[in-house]
Amino acid sequence: MKLKIAAILCAAVFLNGCEIIGPGVKLEPAKVRIPGVVGGHQKHCPPGQAKKGNC
Repeated sequence: MKLKIAAILCAAVFLNGCEIIGPGVKLEPAKVRIPGVVGGHQKHCPPGQAKKGNC
């Protein structure tokens, strides 16, 4: 009798249609920072002008 109950429980566990999903991983491309470029526009300040407040 116990063997029949164990077999029914095993069948219920293996045939119930559950799906185990592991943790997902999302990969994003690396962001490259180019010196002197801000927001896609070229930002260039000649030497010495930043100290004067011209940039």
